[in-house]
Amino acid sequence: MRLRNFAGAVSAGFAVVVATPAAALSIDPFYAGSYTATSIGSVPDLPPQYGGLTFLDNDTIIIGGNANTASGLIYQVDVVRGAGNHITGFTGSASAFRGGTIGEYNDGGVVFGPGDVLFTSRWPVNFLGQTKPGSTDEDKIINLAGITASSNAAINFVPAGFPGAGSMKLVSWSGGQWYDASLAPDGSGTYDLVGVTLIDVDPVAPGVQSVPGGPEGFVYIAAGNPLFTSNALLIAEYSVGKIGAYDLDADGNPLANTRRDFITGLTGAEGAAIDPVTGDFLFSTFGGGNQIVVVQGFLAPEPPTPGLPEPGSLALLAAALGLLSYRLRKS
Repeated sequence: MRLRNFAGAVSAGFAVVVATPAAALSIDPFYAGSYTATSIGSVPDLPPQYGGLTFLDNDTIIIGGNANTASGLIYQVDVVRGAGNHITGFTGSASAFRGGTIGEYNDGGVVFGPGDVLFTSRWPVNFLGQTKPGSTDEDKIINLAGITASSNAAINFVPAGFPGAGSMKLVSWSGGQWYDASLAPDGSGTYDLVGVTLIDVDPVAPGVQSVPGGPEGFVYIAAGNPLFTSNALLIAEYSVGKIGAYDLDADGNPLANTRRDFITGLTGAEGAAIDPVTGDFLFSTFGGGNQIVVVQGFLAPEPPTPGLPEPGSLALLAAALGLLSYRLRKS
């Protein structure tokens, strides 16, 4: 059984939550001159413990509540933006996403993929859920038993402009095994998972196939952001209460020998997302006050280049190519 800190409370009511400095955490001195972290508190009426989060649109996040349990659900809540369009809190109360029952056993991975399908990691049952646009419950659940070494904790898709763009990455808790995978359309608007590969993540020590710290949600950070000279990953490290920063290999996987602390002093680092408006890094905590923290200092995303595919279309193309590759290997 996963042992976690069940301290913390959920803010009640519908008032706007006011952002406050996240005093307990510490940005590593290397990054502290360029980045600031602010807690925007607990989400009104979102039951602890918090799971992963992502953006439904520019002003709405979706986030897991009652994470890791059979009563888990994905919720949605509107955000408030202040100076510079940075998120400063929430307005209204959290409600079940689409009024449905999506999110049983939700964990650190909550992300939209090709076809606007919502992918959800399910821990500790080691499943991967998929929900089509408009559905109020998961349309497909893949059992990862025998595919991953321990239960899947988080997933994400490599964004356009990064090495390995469009591919799917999965990580397990607590072992930290890191996987690359492809998707194959199944003809029903959801996807089969094919070509799942356990990745060596340390070029200095071949055979290392896991990242440390009990990883959960992760996001991609583009080169050119302050103090990030190479494309990078930020990984929420639940077991050690940190956010770790990694350089990437040529396929969009973390290089374990490049890891350095980005944030320390956390309890229950869990979900991870990038604000599509400001580029701010958001993460949730499972316990540790069950809060959302906003990290400023990152560059705002560039608008899409005309004629280039959107990230969802890129992932869909990657899924189709993955199916072709899989069929060629099987033939």
